Amino acid sequence: MSKAKRLNEMIMMVNRKKRFTVRELAEEFGVSKRTILRDLQELSEMGVPLYSEVGPNGGYQILNERVLPPIAFSEDEAVSIFFAIHALRHYLSLPFDIEYESIVKKFYLNLSGDIRDTIDRMQDRVDFQSIHQQEKIPFLKQLLDAAIQQDVLKISYETKGKTSSRTIQPIGIYAKEGKWYCPSYCFFREDYRVFRCDRIQSIERDETITPIDLSHITLKNRFSILNQKKERMEIYVELTKQGVETFQSVNWPNLFLRKRIDGSGYIEGVIEKHDIHFLSTYFISYGEHAMIKKPFELIERTKELINKVLNQYN
Repeated sequence: MSKAKRLNEMIMMVNRKKRFTVRELAEEFGVSKRTILRDLQELSEMGVPLYSEVGPNGGYQILNERVLPPIAFSEDEAVSIFFAIHALRHYLSLPFDIEYESIVKKFYLNLSGDIRDTIDRMQDRVDFQSIHQQEKIPFLKQLLDAAIQQDVLKISYETKGKTSSRTIQPIGIYAKEGKWYCPSYCFFREDYRVFRCDRIQSIERDETITPIDLSHITLKNRFSILNQKKERMEIYVELTKQGVETFQSVNWPNLFLRKRIDGSGYIEGVIEKHDIHFLSTYFISYGEHAMIKKPFELIERTKELINKVLNQYN
């Protein structure tokens, strides 16, 4: 077995076993203890977090943080991965323990010089534009962990200038237009709600409430599952050509854009009753480029909002 292959397999083995001795590794790979000691020294220099203990029961153990074995990338793959990571710079907070700068530094500095030169030349030629996240959100990892483990959380939540206590069980988290959102089951409302993560003031695990089974609900299928028992209504909105271009940049579940040959089009689909307030505000932003035809409740709510704005200038 070549040295490179032995080191690669050794990384996977120590990640799996956590605790081991030099003799165990020597027997596993069929080499001398001296060779294993040299290999462990190289692994340590590569960044594998090894800790040694002396004595009759001593040996080696890997610290809490596991290290992945080396992976070979082509030049095109390395460049595409860098720019995928580069797009994360717009978010001040990520649901991981490591910061964006650390990821970029580790990946970029370990690339060969010619690939770094290629990336340097491309950084001013290609970009992924996104809305910048304006403030740090300290609870993203806790929300993600709760969604994975199906834990119940007690949160302090600010809405409409007031702070209240909510008990929720997260489904997951997602980022959209510079904001992080957490769809969850709300035990107070006894229904599913979407919470803005930047409005969560505090989080603690609530072990007094038994979690419900949300294992079959994910971010991808939640709309088709959760909307089955809700009051729904049909929607139809006429769009000008500019309205069509604006709507194409978003992705709303259960709303479908139909385009005409002249560039105009219309939106049709179904919405939930509690979405009327949000959608009325949303379509007002289209100005004269969107005309709501149905439902009646959405039209009336839009009129109310427009009248409120007009009254401010009277």
